[in-house]
Amino acid sequence: MHMKRLLPLIGVLLGLVWSINAVAAAPAESRDPYKYFFENSFGDFSEELARAKQAGKKGLLIFFELDECPFCHRMKETVLNQENVQQYFKQHFLSFAVDIEGATEVVNFQRKNMLAKDFAVKENRVRATPVFAFFDLEGKAIARFTGATTGVEEFLLLGQYVADGHYKKLSFPKFKRSLQSKKSG
Repeated sequence: MHMKRLLPLIGVLLGLVWSINAVAAAPAESRDPYKYFFENSFGDFSEELARAKQAGKKGLLIFFELDECPFCHRMKETVLNQENVQQYFKQHFLSFAVDIEGATEVVNFQRKNMLAKDFAVKENRVRATPVFAFFDLEGKAIARFTGATTGVEEFLLLGQYVADGHYKKLSFPKFKRSLQSKKSG
């Protein structure tokens, strides 16, 4: 008899807990990454290097993506759309999106014209998406992350890893472990 009275109350409580968790898990206000994260470009990456130097950036970030890629969409919908991520990366890098199947013409860092898909696949050996490729101000590849990050925190760590020059001494997994051991120590 008591259980019959408790069941509706338990249902209400479970619904309340679910609602609270859904609100707590909801990301902060979402901002379109194509408007706030990625730079507008005519696809001349040699010119973008000059622009990055002039602006005092650490380098370029190229997000190699594919329309049908669920991990690319997840990154754009949960990480690249966050204001703190957009601000951090705008401060340190010029960021661009490149479709690995794109038929648009781009200019690589050596001023050679090619299709976006050739720039991605042939020149940068992109085989899976997403790929976050970082280039220094000379156009040299300095760091690369394939796949979606676990979330905003890991993506910001990736940016810090490159911006602060940790890539010169450590792999990204070792960099993350060193930070974790500092926190726990």
